[in-house]
Amino acid sequence: MKISQEDAILIKNLYLSKGYGARRLLTEFPDKGWKLGSIDHLLKKIRKTGTVDRQPGSGRPRLVRVDENIGKVENLVLSQEDKPKTHRSIRKISRETGIHRSTVHRIIHRDLQLKCLKRRRAQLLSEPNRVTRLARCKQLLKKYDDSAVDFIWFTDEKVFTVEPPSNSQNDRVYVPVRTKKRLIEPSRLLRTRSTFSQSLMVSVAVSKMGVTQLIFVDPGVKVNGQYYRDVVLAQQMLPAIKHVAGDAFVFQQDSAPTHRARATIQLLQQETPDFIGPDLWPPNSPDLNPVDYRIWGVVQQRVYECRMNNVDELKQRLIDVWLGLQQNVIDSAINEWRKRLRACVRAQGRHFEHSL
Repeated sequence: MKISQEDAILIKNLYLSKGYGARRLLTEFPDKGWKLGSIDHLLKKIRKTGTVDRQPGSGRPRLVRVDENIGKVENLVLSQEDKPKTHRSIRKISRETGIHRSTVHRIIHRDLQLKCLKRRRAQLLSEPNRVTRLARCKQLLKKYDDSAVDFIWFTDEKVFTVEPPSNSQNDRVYVPVRTKKRLIEPSRLLRTRSTFSQSLMVSVAVSKMGVTQLIFVDPGVKVNGQYYRDVVLAQQMLPAIKHVAGDAFVFQQDSAPTHRARATIQLLQQETPDFIGPDLWPPNSPDLNPVDYRIWGVVQQRVYECRMNNVDELKQRLIDVWLGLQQNVIDSAINEWRKRLRACVRAQGRHFEHSL
């Protein structure tokens, strides 16, 4: 049993003041669980150094984590700072330097005091986008206070495919250590995927008052301005919103081409009490739409928990997941909206999600 620092100080004091040896100490403190060899080693250290503290340079000497190798690892692990997309993994650094992976890991975390942050995808923002985002976020914050947000219906569209989105990083197969890869059934190691996976486009509107049902775009139909107005809005989305909210609601849509059409704007002016149109909605801003930054992600995760073989199964799965989505998930996403607007303003219209 290792002797604690407190016990080591006690042993030192008794040895120096009363001359207790190792056996006397074991006799006096039978419940401590000390070992004779451990006490002998400690007393020898006290006689030699006069202290129980660890001496500088004691312990196993560094053979690999020396300045030269630390410098090599630092140059490789930070190489992406000036050269995008040149980041090297611990495995690659180990291969290039000949340093074991576990030692590379210790150099990075202990010697260089670095931690790894995962990159995230984000929309591309031009300088005009940034300026417009900043101005319109300020307008939205001024126009819609916390109480008004409860009446906003946020809308968006998304394409779901029969084939699930792939994430090769987490798709692994575990086999016994000595198993050779060539002896494993190909079906266990290979994920087949159709070149052109069947898909469905879905549109929806959500608010703190409730949600619409999923609106499916007919397969093969081109979603132009006329289809968006006559089918999605006039026949399905607006009647569903009015059924829940009556005449007290705000309709939101982004700046997609079908949404910007003059006839679409005229329809919304006639059929909605108020709407956030393309002239007020920040451009290229999925990070400001609750459906985009939260709801679709939750739906996608739940939809692909099981495998589907065709569009009909995908459609039914989407319906089941949507019916099972609780309103508090919607409310939580919408409650972030003004917080995100303020974050966008602080970022001067630039990306802000990494700072939330």
